[in-house]
Amino acid sequence: MGTKFRLKILYFLQFFVWGSWLISLGSYAGSKLGFTGLEIGSFYASMGIASLFMPALVGIIADKYWSAQKVFGVCHLAGTVLLIMAAYQHSYASLYPIMLLYVICYMPTIALSNTVGYSVLSRGGYDVVKDFPPIRVWGTVGFIIAMWTVDLTGFKSGNAQFLLAAAASAALGLYSFSLPDCPPMAKNQKKNLVDALGLNAFALFKEWKMFIFFFFAMLLGAALQITNAFGDAFLNSFASVKLYADSFGVKHSVVLLSLSQISETLFILTIPFFLKRFGIKVVMTLSMLAWFFRFALFGIGNPGPGIGYLVLSMVVYGMAFDFFNISGSLFVEQSTDSKMRGSAQGLFMLMTNGFGAVFGSLAAGKIVDLNTSIQPIEKLVNGQWQIVQGLVTDWRMTWFTFAAYALVVAILFIILFRYKKPVNAEAKV
Repeated sequence: MGTKFRLKILYFLQFFVWGSWLISLGSYAGSKLGFTGLEIGSFYASMGIASLFMPALVGIIADKYWSAQKVFGVCHLAGTVLLIMAAYQHSYASLYPIMLLYVICYMPTIALSNTVGYSVLSRGGYDVVKDFPPIRVWGTVGFIIAMWTVDLTGFKSGNAQFLLAAAASAALGLYSFSLPDCPPMAKNQKKNLVDALGLNAFALFKEWKMFIFFFFAMLLGAALQITNAFGDAFLNSFASVKLYADSFGVKHSVVLLSLSQISETLFILTIPFFLKRFGIKVVMTLSMLAWFFRFALFGIGNPGPGIGYLVLSMVVYGMAFDFFNISGSLFVEQSTDSKMRGSAQGLFMLMTNGFGAVFGSLAAGKIVDLNTSIQPIEKLVNGQWQIVQGLVTDWRMTWFTFAAYALVVAILFIILFRYKKPVNAEAKV
């Protein structure tokens, strides 16, 4: 079995684990367990909390004390146990702490998977820049297949999604110990805690351009988990409307949402063209406007005659996500000193997947709750449609609120981020 093929398996399983529950958890927690919007948002905020400190701490272990693939494997095996425990919890008080512990184990493995991948390729004499992207794309494939699996099997509606994720996590945890060794490379290097945690990168805030960039990275990071948390719940809400109950968008909501990840793989290919032609300010602005359309199209769409709006929302997601995450990372890479690039990338992730994700997930949950009330709804009872009292969310107003937020952020970014596209666009973004 070739090295590149073995790494493809690693990335496939890494994101299969995540895709097994990330999109469907919100709907399961709301419709089956009866959690509030704020409680659902807190699960997605927990990923941001874990991202504030765990990747840096686990990275130090992999850099100084233990081989990266072994740290990676232990994290996934610990995650396996926690996922099995999560499958049998039915109250918020019991499920939340277990999921918090789980994401504390899982989130560092995203960075560790890259550490392992880069190390194995480098030691094998491969060209990392050329050979890594075709390997990494298998992670997105794994995420999409996991979404389709939980949808087509019906796992999205119950705790089986956790058990599926646990099985894949166990397989990956054991598999990682068979990978080539990735020994710690900084065993004898002495760094103070500030340098080790990458906190020295906060010195970049002294430069106005970078301060504004990271500030808006945090504001835009708030949008990243909103549709992950509430997209499936939104589509499933149409099950109480006789006109839409048997539609594809309701019965296979996770498959519909997976078009977002498919779009993501396509928009990655357009980034070099847009960056070279227009520069980072235009590309980031396009990302923010794409987030506006992502939410607004959800607001006017439905699984019936409005299915086209939902599909278009999935398409623009690729631009919203990639033009922000990938282009932002490239901007940081080319705007910081080589001695600080690793720390600067960590700061970018901290502002987006850390502070931004926590703020966005909790705020989104609160907005969902504010737009939810007890109203008469149609429900299929013993084969007959009846009018009953139930919790109803005004999803249109909810999505329009998120869209307004993205639009305001975009306008402020255009005004405040002063950055001219370099003459040599081939070298700079």
